[in-house]
Amino acid sequence: MTPLAPRRAAWAGALLGLLVALLVFAPARWLAHGVDRATGGQLQLVNSTGTVWRGQADLLLTGGAGSRTQTALPLGVRWRIGPQLLAARPALRVQLTAPCCTPRPLDLSLLPRWGGAELRLAALDSHWPAELLTGLGTPWNTLRLEGQLALQTTGFTLHMEQGRARLEGALVVEALDMASRLSTLRPLGSYRFELQAGGDGQTATLDLSTLRGDLLLQGNGQWVGGRLRFTGDGQAAPGREAALANLLNIMGRRQGDRSVFNIG
Repeated sequence: MTPLAPRRAAWAGALLGLLVALLVFAPARWLAHGVDRATGGQLQLVNSTGTVWRGQADLLLTGGAGSRTQTALPLGVRWRIGPQLLAARPALRVQLTAPCCTPRPLDLSLLPRWGGAELRLAALDSHWPAELLTGLGTPWNTLRLEGQLALQTTGFTLHMEQGRARLEGALVVEALDMASRLSTLRPLGSYRFELQAGGDGQTATLDLSTLRGDLLLQGNGQWVGGRLRFTGDGQAAPGREAALANLLNIMGRRQGDRSVFNIG
């Protein structure tokens, strides 16, 4: 061994130690920057503390670059990120806690696959303020919804293979005791959205129904090839036509006493 060998080994060890330290103690602001870029600025983690692997931040929803609207999630979010094994396969586990809204952490697992990845959402039952949507800009800042959004699933999986998405499981969102600045009627009602993956994983159905209230909404659609096509309509309960006329005019195209709207 030459006299330079120990010195080179020491430098290599120091460099390796530095890289490990950077990886282990990577600041939370690196994650915040990545989230901001990935979402086009619509989801932001601000005032972040801790590390990429374990930290907390305030969560903002915005309309993206140049938008003047934003809303903040009360009490912010906390996260833990780490490796795990699922069915003898390496995965990255993300546990997200929002003190205002998640009785237990939102549990996500990301599994890399040849030519794609698999994202698994474990069973959850959480409640989120509908006012958050206002920050996303049009049309939410016009509607200015109030109420609670209850998100439920017994497990949902998104498979990405060679740029194609496959779905597995079901997601349910219940919009409870909703109100809008476009109507003096409060609340408007409560509604249920259910996304159910088809047996082939290539398609999914989306159904909208009214649980209760004076604004009656219904609709259905399909998610095919990564595109959503949805048709729905709304109408006022008997005796509530005048109170809901303005909102129904904005919601969609009027056909008699109904307001018809389409997506896709």
